[in-house]
Amino acid sequence: MKIILLLFLVLSVAFGVQNKAYECTKVFESRKNELLLELEKIDEQKQSLDALKRATEDLLKKKESLVQGKGTAVDQKLAEIKTREASIKKMVDENKKILKEMKQLKSDKVSQTFAKMKPGAASGILTQMETEEVAEIMSTLNSKVVGQILGKMDPKKASEVTAALRRMPPSLSK
Repeated sequence: MKIILLLFLVLSVAFGVQNKAYECTKVFESRKNELLLELEKIDEQKQSLDALKRATEDLLKKKESLVQGKGTAVDQKLAEIKTREASIKKMVDENKKILKEMKQLKSDKVSQTFAKMKPGAASGILTQMETEEVAEIMSTLNSKVVGQILGKMDPKKASEVTAALRRMPPSLSK
């Protein structure tokens, strides 16, 4: 009886271990299936993330090429504007030079006219003009002629013209 009882005890322990091993295998299989599902989800997410990354990189490359294209266009326009600006500046400088020459010719002609006139007649005309204009004309005449004209002018007007001549820059007066 002891043997049977011992046998029964050994069999029940063996059957219990085997039953527990079976249950552990079931748990491991179940957990393995869950992990495989999770792995599949992670793989899908990784693939969608990779696709999103590629799409973003493509979009970024397109935008960079657009920016480079526009930058090149802006550089070309800027170069064109600078060329036009230089051309316009050159034309303005030429026009200023021509205008200065024309003013000089006009001034020389007026100066020659007053230089040829008698001092009395010149002073009569100049007395009627604005003081600054008279000073400008007188600045182109030689000092002897200026002295003769001022001598024939009204003393008040002559003093105003003399003061205006003194205020003029040295480059304008002879």
